[in-house]
Amino acid sequence: MSKLGSAADAFTLVGQSELKAFVADANEAVNFKLLRKYREKGEEDKSSCTKEEPFNPEMTHQVYGETENIFGYRDLSVAIEMTAATLKTKLSFDAVETMPEKDGVAPDPVLDPLIKILGENQVAKNEDEFKSEFEKDKKFKPFGKKLSEYATKSGETGEDEVYEMYACEGSESGFKEYHERMQPWILFYIDAASYIDFDDSNWRFFVVYERFKDPDGGAARYAFAGYTTVYQYYAYPANIRPRVSQMLVLPPFQRRGIGAKMLDVVQQYYWGNEKVVDITVEDPSDDFVRLRDFIDSSNCATLDAFSPQNLCKGYSAAMVKDCNKKFKICRRQSRRVYEILRLRAVEKGNKQQLLSFREDVKARLSRPFLKEDRQLEKLKKALKPEEYTAATISLTNKEQREEQVKTQFESLESHFLRIVERLPAVTANGSSSNGTH
Repeated sequence: MSKLGSAADAFTLVGQSELKAFVADANEAVNFKLLRKYREKGEEDKSSCTKEEPFNPEMTHQVYGETENIFGYRDLSVAIEMTAATLKTKLSFDAVETMPEKDGVAPDPVLDPLIKILGENQVAKNEDEFKSEFEKDKKFKPFGKKLSEYATKSGETGEDEVYEMYACEGSESGFKEYHERMQPWILFYIDAASYIDFDDSNWRFFVVYERFKDPDGGAARYAFAGYTTVYQYYAYPANIRPRVSQMLVLPPFQRRGIGAKMLDVVQQYYWGNEKVVDITVEDPSDDFVRLRDFIDSSNCATLDAFSPQNLCKGYSAAMVKDCNKKFKICRRQSRRVYEILRLRAVEKGNKQQLLSFREDVKARLSRPFLKEDRQLEKLKKALKPEEYTAATISLTNKEQREEQVKTQFESLESHFLRIVERLPAVTANGSSSNGTH
């Protein structure tokens, strides 16, 4: 494909300012729509559903190249319209002007890169095929086993919105084709995302849909809202260690608590399985870390091992054991949960409790340096003074270490406070109540 970088010679064909007018930011030019009802071209949209409004991708580098630019069009607009449930897709684009090919410099292809990443037969061949898909969309039923139903108030209308969450396996009839239609979304919203090997039987899929009233007065219908993938790794001798790989909630459904609910449901799916050692996460984003910390802290706050009177005694083996047994939380995550809940348990205005919390966390952060010191002592005995000096010249000194610990702690404390603000407050008798810390 021709990119701006490879089309640099075009600067010799037209003026620089004119060339810039033919470079579109793909993140702004591309617009998605999830449609619940077919509308003829030019038909006025009287729908009050904000989830049918267009929205942009967060990234397009895996589709249109590292620059995330589309070259050769003035005022380019790319429309990706999908049926809400079946995700059948209609692609189109429009531009005020298209630059003619000249001296080997041609406009970039606009639709072909999209067709390549979409599922087989996902793109409608013509308008009639797209229109007919809406009848299938009305009859769509979610794949898999229903795990949970979640209701929340709409921020726009104040009415209840209902979401259903399902667990699916790759062997289910028809789900492979549906997954091929779901997974292109990750390329637009998860950095460095890649398609998975669907035929690997260790994958599990958790899909969330909104259940809504048919605008035409028919039976209840569904709209795809997001999904999570989990890979079930083998753990010696005959156990598994599920790892959350990808989690996506589409923009029209965000800020409704769906991500937190979906993660909680995924984890609950494994709680009762004795073969599960613990649940881990693959390369989590900052947003996901906050989500996970909130869910795990909310769950562990119900355990006696994490009561305020036990938290003030320090991190314990009972905490590790209890949160793993009940919630399949790994040791490292249990430590984070302990620190979050200990901060929550600090009484307002109690400087001694706050100081004790900070010293405890900083002691953990300093532990790698203490281990390094012990190794250096051994090295010092084994080397000549000049050899030891040469070997340790690049190591951090005491002041640098203290600064690193200080920076790490400040970042952690800020993160922990954001989690604590979402958790119920601790009352005087140690129980939880509504409110913030």
